[in-house]
Formats: sequence, C-alpha cells, structure tokens
Amino acid sequence: MKSTGTADDGAAGGFDATIHAPNRLRICALLGAAEKVEFSVVQERLQVSASVLSKHVSVLMEAGYVEQTKAVRDTRQRVWLSLTKSGRAAYHAHVAALRAIVGDPQEQE
Repeated sequence: MKSTGTADDGAAGGFDATIHAPNRLRICALLGAAEKVEFSVVQERLQVSASVLSKHVSVLMEAGYVEQTKAVRDTRQRVWLSLTKSGRAAYHAHVAALRAIVGDPQEQE
C-alpha cells in the first residue's frame, strides 16, 4: 500500500490521506523532528494506548513511511520509530499541501 504520489492513490498535490489521519499526522510530526523516537515516548506524547499507536504505526509502515528498530536498553527490549526517506518526503509534501489549502505563505519554502 505504498503511496506513489499520484491522484489515484489519494496523494495528489502532496496531500496524503495515509498521513492525514490526526494520530498519524502527529506521529509523523514527532518523528520528523528527530532521527528516531522510542515507541513509549510517542505513546506518551500522543496519549494513546499501545494498541492504538501500534495500529497507526502499522499503517505508516505498510505505506513505507515509518520503520522500527528494536534494541535492548536497560535490559529491556525497546522499539524505536523513525521516518523513512520516503516518509519524510511524503510528510513534508503533505504539510505543504495543507499550507496551500489554508493559504499559508510558508508553503513556498
């Protein structure tokens, strides 16, 4: 279900329905500000259950926008989330499309 940025898949003009869902948009915004973020930190910031976050992350992973890495830290298995290169590009294109919709002059940046 990877987005190709064409009108046929809902990403026309940069608008991406996969990213646009409120929690997924917030996930992309958090991940866009860092190289990687621990799953529990994203969960805390969004104030959602682990299962809700997991469902949204799965959708973003299926689209090729997010990847997860697992590592042991403090003797516990941790999951880290990050935007892929295509995920970062899709997120920035989506934000630009939203700015264009609302007439934000920053859309040209």
